[in-house]
Amino acid sequence: IYAYCNFRAFNETLLILTITDYNIKLKHEERISATTGKMRLFRPLRSVLYMPASNKRALDKSLSSIKADAFIYDLEDAVAPNKKDVAREQAVGVCEQVWEIRQQNSQNGLSPQTVIRVNGTTTSWYQDDIAAVASSAADVVLLPKTETPEDIHQIDIAMDGKKQIWCMLETPKGILNAEKIAGASKNLKCLVMGTVDLANEVRCEPNVPGRWNIMQSLQTVVLAARVHNCMALDGVYINLTDDEGLKHECVQGRELGFDGKTLIHPKTVDIANEIFSPSAEQIETAKNVLQAYEDAKASGAGVAVLNGKLVEELHTRNARRILEIANSLA
Repeated sequence: IYAYCNFRAFNETLLILTITDYNIKLKHEERISATTGKMRLFRPLRSVLYMPASNKRALDKSLSSIKADAFIYDLEDAVAPNKKDVAREQAVGVCEQVWEIRQQNSQNGLSPQTVIRVNGTTTSWYQDDIAAVASSAADVVLLPKTETPEDIHQIDIAMDGKKQIWCMLETPKGILNAEKIAGASKNLKCLVMGTVDLANEVRCEPNVPGRWNIMQSLQTVVLAARVHNCMALDGVYINLTDDEGLKHECVQGRELGFDGKTLIHPKTVDIANEIFSPSAEQIETAKNVLQAYEDAKASGAGVAVLNGKLVEELHTRNARRILEIANSLA
């Protein structure tokens, strides 16, 4: 049985698996379908939607009607102190429901990732949060306000190395330590920008058109992610009445190198999905790049020429990435 596993960004490794027991149930990253016996392929992270875990109605919608690539079931900022325990229980419950749905669905490779954002390490809720997530069916634990590699080491130990870790970079110290944080664990898969908190911490003007005042931070996070082959997610756009502004910010994020955008309302999911998906033109160009390069190699040439432009090996890497995203969405 052949399967692609998205362990580190889009650099999939081809695995040859021999499975004799189709009733295996794993509650961690290496999920095997009881229906097909194949490893589940995680989707690209074009749209990642925060859901307050204290809101049962919102959680129920994530099971069916919202087409995000991942859901962050939030125990932190979106939950009042007196709702933390309920939110924790409901987040664990909805992740279990998603896992059960995957088992019943032969197309489980298309199901969204489930992420639980815990409260910060200095809060009184942190220990209960990580204990609950470690034994849950969630795919990912998301750590807010990450500032040092030690923060990652701590949560990796708590997860016994069996969960994907995402971390939020939303403080000056976190941004300045981004590269060290990104390399802290092989289980760290994604860096998430916290642009709202960052603007507040830096004391810069929030929501400036073009985001020039936090541009260095945005680029720093993308660079750190690429050094350590992680995904990178752009921060939220908070003006829910400004679709054009959201589109422009999604395009900017894509042009900067982000893999997708975090979102705070279901109505914004389609916009992010469209902008962070390869276009038909990009897909066709990627195919032509690969073909031109293979033809050149076959003839003994080191480079190819396509529509008057040089095609080298470095161009094929991006072409393959585009086609991997497109194939996962097909």
